[in-house]
Amino acid sequence: MTLTDDTRTEDGPDAAPRRRGLRARLTRPGETDSLAGILVKIVVLAVVDAFALYAVFLLAAQEEWLVLALGVVLTVAVNVIYLRRDGLPAKYLAPGVLLLLVFQVFVMVYTGFIAFTNAGDGHLGNKDDAITAISTKGQERVPDSPQYQLSVLERRGELAFLLTAPDGDVTVGTSDQPQEPADDAQTDGSGKAVGLDGYTPLSFEELLQRQDEILAVAVPVSDDPADGSLRTADGSSAYEYRSNLAYDAETDTVTDSTTGTVYRDEGNGEFVSPDGDALVPGWQINVGIDNFRRAVETPQLRDSLVSVIAWTFAFSTLSVLLCFGLGLFLATVFNVPRMRGKKLYRVILILPYAFPAFLSGLVWSGMLNAEFGFINQVFFGGAQIEWLTDPWLARFSVLFVNLWLGFPYMFLVCTGALQSIPDEMSEAARMDGASPWKAFRAVKLPLLLVSVAPLLITTFAYNFNNFNVIYMLTRGGPRFDDTANDVGATDLLITMVYKVAFGTGTGRDYGLASALAIIIFVVIGVISAVLFRRTKALEDIH
Repeated sequence: MTLTDDTRTEDGPDAAPRRRGLRARLTRPGETDSLAGILVKIVVLAVVDAFALYAVFLLAAQEEWLVLALGVVLTVAVNVIYLRRDGLPAKYLAPGVLLLLVFQVFVMVYTGFIAFTNAGDGHLGNKDDAITAISTKGQERVPDSPQYQLSVLERRGELAFLLTAPDGDVTVGTSDQPQEPADDAQTDGSGKAVGLDGYTPLSFEELLQRQDEILAVAVPVSDDPADGSLRTADGSSAYEYRSNLAYDAETDTVTDSTTGTVYRDEGNGEFVSPDGDALVPGWQINVGIDNFRRAVETPQLRDSLVSVIAWTFAFSTLSVLLCFGLGLFLATVFNVPRMRGKKLYRVILILPYAFPAFLSGLVWSGMLNAEFGFINQVFFGGAQIEWLTDPWLARFSVLFVNLWLGFPYMFLVCTGALQSIPDEMSEAARMDGASPWKAFRAVKLPLLLVSVAPLLITTFAYNFNNFNVIYMLTRGGPRFDDTANDVGATDLLITMVYKVAFGTGTGRDYGLASALAIIIFVVIGVISAVLFRRTKALEDIH
């Protein structure tokens, strides 16, 4: 038997299929990785784990145990998914799911949490932070304070005080770090500490240039804020400063040593005096549905909210109808086969869609200016028409600018939808005696709505939250006269939420803003669900 025969005999007739199966298993995606792929995977996972470990220590220091636990679970899940040899679908889905959880689910859950708190100006931290801030507030120099010789140092951009007490003890501290012994400090001939390893002394010129920063430094005497801090007025000597507000942990009260007023915790997230005066800052607490109740029970806020909701619905509805109507009209006109130069006209029509909306809003704001705007100067002979300061003209201006920005999108969508409808259907309708308008209304428009109805719904939802046009053009104005809040005639719910959250009127109120954001979410969700159910009727056209 020859070598070839022996090989054929040993391999047998099934050798080729077995080799093909082995090759397929070795090259199946997700089962084997190249050396470069493995190295890249290790490096990427190492970076992810390093950031996760840093976040773990940071969250542990802040005692955010729930967020810490979720972060650990996600990190472990990522490592398990990408260190396995199989599970290819999970490797592709994991980044998208992770981003969805971080930027959508977490944001929604956190917004819902804030909506049931009093978070806002003066109520951002916890009670311990508030007590610390109150204890260091309004500090005054202690009359019998000893004089400390001072050298101002710097380390990694942070200023530090090197202090020499009258008895010769040397300490160092910063605004965030209480004073601690510095026995290895360098001293001059008079015994004053002038340098310390790891720190850079400031020169006289630097002291003059940074005197505002130096005056703002307050080094805590100890870990107890009530013990006061060390501050300087000239950069060469420091004295003890102590607040006249002292916290008593046993009675949970703050006493003003100057007036004798006692401030108590009444359960509202702040210390309040018998006269109703509250100390600032307070702290964040759960308030239940108080934010939602304020939105509907406070007269000024309720009236403004009703007006804003009505205008939001009107703006969204009119924007969709106007943009769709103009876009469909132009798409129909430029869909005529015998028209010349259609490509050039279409390019010109989509130019407004090519410019950023916020930039277009600023440009139109200048053009509609009552005194020197292009519109008044050129088209109305210099007349001072209050396009942006009269309530009804401002609403008209907002709708007009949004139409200018929005019709190109509808023009493109309707052009594509019209071109997908066979011409034979319209010809058949005309042969049956239908007029062009009736053929369009009875044949083309229903078929067109099958394609564009979902887009109309999403456009309505987009205009419901159309922040750019409103804020860049009118900033929500003109402001209502009968409200203390910064709410105006062209404000949408989204711009009202922005103003409430970031304090353009009566201060920042994150709790109320989050409650209003939940209201927006519920309203849009209900409307979208109803409209999408109604669009199912269009499917019967097919």
